[in-house]
Amino acid sequence: MSQTPHAPDLPDSIKSSLLAHAPASWRPFIQLARLDRPIGWQLLLLPCWWSAALAGIANGRGPDISHLILFLIGAVAMRGAGSTYNDIVDREIDAGVERTRNRPLPSKRVTVRAAKIFMLAQASIGGLVLLSFNLYSIILGLCSLMIVAAYPFMKRITFWPQAVLGLAFAYGGLMGWACAMGSLSLPAVLIYGAAIAWTIAYDTIYALQDARDDAIVGVRSTARLFAGRVRLGVSLFYAGAVALAAWAVMLVGGGMAAWLGVAAFAAHLIWQVRMIDPASPPRALMLFRSNRDAGLILFAGLALQGWI
Repeated sequence: MSQTPHAPDLPDSIKSSLLAHAPASWRPFIQLARLDRPIGWQLLLLPCWWSAALAGIANGRGPDISHLILFLIGAVAMRGAGSTYNDIVDREIDAGVERTRNRPLPSKRVTVRAAKIFMLAQASIGGLVLLSFNLYSIILGLCSLMIVAAYPFMKRITFWPQAVLGLAFAYGGLMGWACAMGSLSLPAVLIYGAAIAWTIAYDTIYALQDARDDAIVGVRSTARLFAGRVRLGVSLFYAGAVALAAWAVMLVGGGMAAWLGVAAFAAHLIWQVRMIDPASPPRALMLFRSNRDAGLILFAGLALQGWI
């Protein structure tokens, strides 16, 4: 299905053994699924884990381990499916951006038909994971597909595509709670809001890498919108994320470990803001990736509170 076995390294990929040792015909599909860039599925997964851990505190126990594992499988599959869909829609734009022009579709290493088949295969895995949960969660999960479908088009019509990405990437903030409880309540909505604000902020940092090329090809982003005030914009959304997470923790009863998790999460985000340099794409990528650690810190505090 691939037109050429050559798979050039992409600027933000991890030089992993997975890509280096995979058969040549697999490599473009590994890149389509972003398996060479695991930060994507990690950031998709973390709101699910936050929400599951929050539900655990509310129930007087730790998060359900089986749910955490299922969320992990689903995040990898659905991140891959969503990224493949995004690349299909954006293949012409990607061809005009330095960082993305070597992706499998704009470089014609994969046909559009092959990419569509691969997308459906990944989505099927995600669908099987979803079907393992309760009916409420299944219906709730299916509703997220409308947001995912809309996202690639937002950069063409609004300077806030990061907000739509937040609605999609933070959706696990609802799912973790729903899978544990069979319903939604205010703590879940608040942790979803926290994850949305967090996503807008970290994706603004990520978009700093492409601000120059985006201006040329007409792609809009909060990085371009905030321009010289990008540090202020990121600060406000990170502050919102911390405040909403703290409110959610308060509603489920708090606890020393949970509050330490929120405090350490806040400290990490403050460090990120202080380190922002709009003129340094490598710095932007490093800070973006560091959000895996920020999210794990918050999860650790929430999960530990439930387990103790």
